[in-house]
Amino acid sequence: MNYHIVLTRKCNLNCKYCHGGEETGPNTEIQYSLEDLSTFLENDSCPQLMFYGGEPTLRINLMQKIMDLVSDGRFMLQTNGLLLHRIPKDYIRRIHSILVSIDGPRDVTDYYRSRGVYDQVLKNVRWLRNVGFEGDIVARMAVSQQSDIFRDVSHLLDLQDPSFDHVHWQLNVVWDAEGNWIDFDRWVKESYKPGIERLVRRWVDKMQEGVLEGIVPFLPVTYTLLTGRTSRLRCGSGLDTFAIHTNGTIGVCPISPDWDFSIVGDIHSTNPEGLKDIMTVIDPCPSCKEYGVCGGRCLFANRQRLWGNEGFEKICDTVRHMISTLRAYLDEIIENIKYSNIGIEQFNYPEFNNGCEIIP
Repeated sequence: MNYHIVLTRKCNLNCKYCHGGEETGPNTEIQYSLEDLSTFLENDSCPQLMFYGGEPTLRINLMQKIMDLVSDGRFMLQTNGLLLHRIPKDYIRRIHSILVSIDGPRDVTDYYRSRGVYDQVLKNVRWLRNVGFEGDIVARMAVSQQSDIFRDVSHLLDLQDPSFDHVHWQLNVVWDAEGNWIDFDRWVKESYKPGIERLVRRWVDKMQEGVLEGIVPFLPVTYTLLTGRTSRLRCGSGLDTFAIHTNGTIGVCPISPDWDFSIVGDIHSTNPEGLKDIMTVIDPCPSCKEYGVCGGRCLFANRQRLWGNEGFEKICDTVRHMISTLRAYLDEIIENIKYSNIGIEQFNYPEFNNGCEIIP
């Protein structure tokens, strides 16, 4: 089972697209004992812990204590990257995957996340490489009004010092659109969809050179198209992936601690086995013709519809467009596989759930 461990709800940034800001109150920091956490996890034969926040590197000592306590666990980290260099080297090398928030080139990243963030993030990712980190480093983008998906993903893929193993993005479409978008429909039509088409073309062209670029949304979706192996909700929310909030409650998703529907247990009285498949997406997802490829996009959005039913459909349309664009190149992809050193299993990403939601 996979658990997002929310180490703190505080963050050392205040990004323009963030729905939060500076967290205060009794649930900002962990309220339960680490012994209670350990007792809960002992009932799971293969726990995977994803350190999450807020910003988890504000609580590095706490992260170390948990890693020592759950010595047989697999560890992931989602971070804004500003304090990565403060994690002791012997602990950083024990982490399987690190998702680092960066939105593309310097001007886009710094516009949304604060001046100087881009350079500090790249400096610390370079440090990761220099200290011998051999795990998966993922550039995790938040894509919004200023983003150009082709330009920004291409920029991150082309970086050499440091380089990222994979690039993933999420559209900024969970919370209220007011203030975040000037004209979402126009942006999708004139920027995002054409950008996806150019990005898929680039991806396929690189395969002709024997290179499979780590564009996260494309990889597992194409794997399904190649093999016919359908997927349920790809992030695993409510199926085998949960969040342990600071008060010890267990939720289906780390972004929704304040919605009662999402709380499905707590570390004091719940057995991990009882959590499996506790919540799934409802219509319109299971009735969609692309359900087996998409898997349902987002459990929280499916249940809450903060953009309303019309907004939910608009976002699903972007997913269907991405799938149809990939499907249009399937014969060419198969030919590239046939005459290169690229194997079908290389599309089967990630090896372990690493916090990439897969569907933007």
